[in-house]
Amino acid sequence: MDLEQTRYNMIEQQIRTWAVLDPAVLNLLFELRREEFVPTIYRSLAFVDMEITLGYGEVMLAPKMEARILQELQIKKTDTILEVGSGSGYLTALLAKQGKHVYSVEIVPELKAMAEKNLQAHDITNVTLEQGDAAYGWPDHGPYDVIVLTGSTPVLPQAFQDSLKTGGRMFAVVGDAPVMEAVLVTCMAHGEKTGACNRVNLFETCIPPLKNAQQPERFVF
Repeated sequence: MDLEQTRYNMIEQQIRTWAVLDPAVLNLLFELRREEFVPTIYRSLAFVDMEITLGYGEVMLAPKMEARILQELQIKKTDTILEVGSGSGYLTALLAKQGKHVYSVEIVPELKAMAEKNLQAHDITNVTLEQGDAAYGWPDHGPYDVIVLTGSTPVLPQAFQDSLKTGGRMFAVVGDAPVMEAVLVTCMAHGEKTGACNRVNLFETCIPPLKNAQQPERFVF
């Protein structure tokens, strides 16, 4: 397999066609080798338009989803980032390459260890990996410029919005299967206008939920 040709095909056929045209994002996808973050047994699938299982009920998001997240968030070199769900560490690494520092929280100890190993192998040092349940928020290092939820949530907890700086952006996938909505939330103001956030629906999708994600109140008959 010609890895560089396959990588090029992935970017041209999957990612560009999904309206990801930001040169910084595309260049980063060439630079950071996705296959080196994929479990060995699935490495041949690294460039396929699909989620890759990581075990423990978790997945690595499809390449075009990772690229779209980066483009929508418009990350700056000064940004402090919260990532909920480290997985294999690939999206963590992409975020770290673009921002100042990433705080990434993983609930599964084995996946935290996988992410640590992968990040160390690529000499990425501006990441703090923590084990814990951040499905309802993780204010410890906030407020943040950017928040990314790598699993879906039926309800988006208010705590995430409250942890955004003014001008901060959050990417989340909200809803129940089979129809969920990827949303971009931008914090417009704090103080007397706390909660003044702009929410834009980006596209419909469906990804696995965060463990212990907040559930809506449901009617019981």
